[in-house]
Amino acid sequence: MRVLIINTSERMGGAAIAAGRLMDALRNNGIQAKMLVRDKQTENIAVIGLNKSLWKIWQFIWERAVIWMANRFKQHNLFEVDIANTGTDITSLPEFTQADVIHLHWVNQGMLSLTDIRRIIDSGKPIVWTMHDMWPFTGICHYAGECDKYTTHCEHCPILYKGNKKDLSYQVFQQKEKMFNGSKISFVTCSQWLGEMARKSYLLQHHSITSIPNAINTNLFKPRDKAIARERLNLPTDKKLLLFGSVKTTDKRKGIHYLVEACQILASTQPDFCKNLGVVILGKQSELYESLFPFPIYSMGYVNNEKQLTDIYNAVDLYVTPSLQDNLPNTIMEAMACGVPCVGFNVGGIPEMIDHLHNGYVADYKSAEDFANGIHWTLDEGEYPSLSEEAFRKVTSSYSESAVARKYIDIYNSLIGNHE
Repeated sequence: MRVLIINTSERMGGAAIAAGRLMDALRNNGIQAKMLVRDKQTENIAVIGLNKSLWKIWQFIWERAVIWMANRFKQHNLFEVDIANTGTDITSLPEFTQADVIHLHWVNQGMLSLTDIRRIIDSGKPIVWTMHDMWPFTGICHYAGECDKYTTHCEHCPILYKGNKKDLSYQVFQQKEKMFNGSKISFVTCSQWLGEMARKSYLLQHHSITSIPNAINTNLFKPRDKAIARERLNLPTDKKLLLFGSVKTTDKRKGIHYLVEACQILASTQPDFCKNLGVVILGKQSELYESLFPFPIYSMGYVNNEKQLTDIYNAVDLYVTPSLQDNLPNTIMEAMACGVPCVGFNVGGIPEMIDHLHNGYVADYKSAEDFANGIHWTLDEGEYPSLSEEAFRKVTSSYSESAVARKYIDIYNSLIGNHE
């Protein structure tokens, strides 16, 4: 069986990492899987990059320009939405024509336009679409927050600057409705939470929706010697270290300001506990927050080398994710695979991963005080060796490559059988 996985990037972002890991898992389980991307970043021969050109750069700029103009020439949330008005027709590529199943992932920012997706539908090939956020079933946003207009019809978009009755969200919602008309796409969500949102949506009300978690290589991400990891990274051996990670630390959705507030609360209420605390920050622009924390900060910058990532996870004592809306974060999975307990808010797919007081702490949503409680409880009150062991066990039982690959192969087989 030949499966073509399609994603905008090969390595940048959570969806790219998840798609790449799925490709590896499928190949390790006998499937001839390849990955087609706009941005190829490694020498992996199983990954095919679209030909680079100035035209593709122009396509990206043009999509942003249309959003900017519709947003009354404001940069307000300019990169929080996508309209898929530009892309590449991939249906004539040999990788597409040879594939038995087309497997879409995150295809925004000039990879595929709505017209291109419709061409894929019209090709008649079986299609699986793994959703890493809400964009496939909203008008233009990736996360709707408290807005539920996607359950009826998007309009007056709160993300746009002064959205109105027939704004971009309304127009693209209309276009998506036409695009999905008569299609038979098997949608997959990485979390139960996103599955529930998708089933409430107007656009996907007649489609199959299944929940399958992302896969992780537990031969790579696994517990290792903490002292050796810290020595490699030049991290102190006499402190308990928290880890926060995000591609861009300035992304408000990732909630680093709640972590800063939680640390400030700990510094004032638990001064003895905080004497030996430090915070490791993983991601771009981390230096902007160094002066805000009451503890020493160790900035790692952006890291996409998985071997280096395993060292970072194994060097810390706790992974903290104050994200305000998230699907099934790879970072939690990676940390837990290395035996690191986690603290996160009760939102999105996070409570599906962190079992409260069992392998970490699920804090009340947007409560910096309870987040601080979670950090203190995990490191000082809970039975840390047990929390660490249970974190590792959760990953090996729920997110292993073989378990996830088998679930997808079952879907592929059912689609090919029905297609024939």
